[in-house]
Amino acid sequence: MPIFGPRTLLATIALATMLTLTACDPAAEAEAPPAAPAASASVSSPARSAISTSPTGSGKHTLAEAATAGGLTKATGASAVSDVPVDPGEMRDDMHLVVADYNRAGQTSGRRILFVGVDGVPEDPNKRREHLWRGLIDYALQNGSTGTPTTAKPYQPGPFGGSLECLSLPESANATDVICGWSDTTTAAVALFPHTTPADAAHLFAAMRADLEH
Repeated sequence: MPIFGPRTLLATIALATMLTLTACDPAAEAEAPPAAPAASASVSSPARSAISTSPTGSGKHTLAEAATAGGLTKATGASAVSDVPVDPGEMRDDMHLVVADYNRAGQTSGRRILFVGVDGVPEDPNKRREHLWRGLIDYALQNGSTGTPTTAKPYQPGPFGGSLECLSLPESANATDVICGWSDTTTAAVALFPHTTPADAAHLFAAMRADLEH
């Protein structure tokens, strides 16, 4: 065991005392730099899979008549639709009803595409669309039938989102007639497409919607 002289022994005792006081001093602990935080997951933009790539149909939209819609020309004059062939349901002061028929490119005679739509719908727009749908089926069949709109097939709704569905009317005298309907947060609309396939009618209806809805 080594033997320390008096000075060496005193220095050793003093150093040990200072280390002990420093370890117990709260001020010394406060002055010490904070420890680095524990590693955690970084905050970043949502994963691509969490971002919906389909339109949401959010926001308030309105309907307005358009001279052309989806490349179709609105009929005017004495031969244009002059009444409301389909009951639109309850209408309030802040709602708009749009009823128009449209000619295909180069069309001068024959049945036109009939459009009926409302905005500012106070209830579930899907229910209003079903109401319009049943009325248009009844109008198309001309026999009091309400049809079966539950057989409709969904299609791409276009930039305003919501939903767009179409169904054919094989029970009609015009077996190639198709009815389409859309609904979003505030609007509902339907259209009757003579001599059309459901897929073609859906594509055209979405194009019309881009000009009729704002």
